[in-house]
Amino acid sequence: MAYDSINRRHFIGGVAGLGLAAQAPGAFAQQLKLPASPVTISVIDVGGALALVQTPMENFPKMKPKLASRMVFTKAPAPELPSKIKAQQSAGRVDIDMVIGGLDVLSAGIEQKLWVELLPRFAAELPKPEDIYLAPALAMHNLGQGQGMAMVYYPSGPLLEYMPDRVKTPPTTAEELLAWTKQNKNRFFYGRPANSGPGRTWLMGLPYILGDKDPKDPEKGWDKTWAYLKELGENIEYYPGGTGQTMKELGDGTRDIIVSTTGWDINPRVLGIVPKEAKVQTLKGFHWVTDAQYMMIPKGVSDEKLAVLLDLVRHMLTPEQQAYTYDEGYFYPGPAVKDVPLSMAPETSQKAIKEYGRPEYDKLIADNPMETPLNPDKMVIAFRIWDEQVGGAKKK
Repeated sequence: MAYDSINRRHFIGGVAGLGLAAQAPGAFAQQLKLPASPVTISVIDVGGALALVQTPMENFPKMKPKLASRMVFTKAPAPELPSKIKAQQSAGRVDIDMVIGGLDVLSAGIEQKLWVELLPRFAAELPKPEDIYLAPALAMHNLGQGQGMAMVYYPSGPLLEYMPDRVKTPPTTAEELLAWTKQNKNRFFYGRPANSGPGRTWLMGLPYILGDKDPKDPEKGWDKTWAYLKELGENIEYYPGGTGQTMKELGDGTRDIIVSTTGWDINPRVLGIVPKEAKVQTLKGFHWVTDAQYMMIPKGVSDEKLAVLLDLVRHMLTPEQQAYTYDEGYFYPGPAVKDVPLSMAPETSQKAIKEYGRPEYDKLIADNPMETPLNPDKMVIAFRIWDEQVGGAKKK
């Protein structure tokens, strides 16, 4: 799903990986031939993941100069991209080679039949998902129905982030949070779910915390969640249109508790937007609502370019390249594949996470259930109900 992003710093470097020539001939070799000269690869980012994967992607032409000459990156809003690709496909002039983004754009493309089928069509040439992915990342990958490959993953949240000098006893249950907001009007804050990753994770995580009837059905199974959010909203001044504003207001003292995720906790403290001293808290009944970003290839790319793009996908899923996705905690941990310890990450990443990460995250990740997000059609319904019944006139 798309994530609002903040100013990012990127790493530079190259690491050796697997080569196309090293692969045994298979169905792929029979169907597709390599280009006669290196190609330029156009990648469009619709979910903010470029902050995590630009370096591994830029490593590809350095390592495979006979296949790729350079990478070109652009960004676009997720809702606008499917119609743009559809128009290019109808005109027979597709100039987007790869899309990186979340479950929203992946699912929209599946519905409109925009993507090349990667699995099982190219199973002989791509890593076997069951062999490489962490279990929660595999569950996210499987939502892509073989038309996208999960690229980065994180357990996400929802977490409460607070300033301990202003909140001496943080709430530990949903009831305690509600009581705290009544006693501390306008000091709790979260972003509109349709525009905020933590806001969205909070919305999808509450049905588990509250023990609602069906956490996967916002229309018929969230009676407790909708009632709770309406009552909570009486003590919230407004709902910003992005997560960055919640971090800013926590940092400047306007708010005392906000909704967060692992990445949104770590990275803004690395960047100095939120004080290092901020703490996090989960609520009783907490389940992680996981998140991932994917690689997709639009139909209409040439067979020669497709051959190179499949090798790029394979390159991106090697442990050496996955290690870059630790970044500065933006999507913590980041790697979707197994056996990528922090010790493999660039020194800058290791330093940032050792200084600003939280030892308790390892235990929280190990000890609490992992849930996949709502399917996109259900997510749209959840956003609509929130906008109509909860956010209303308080959106900004």
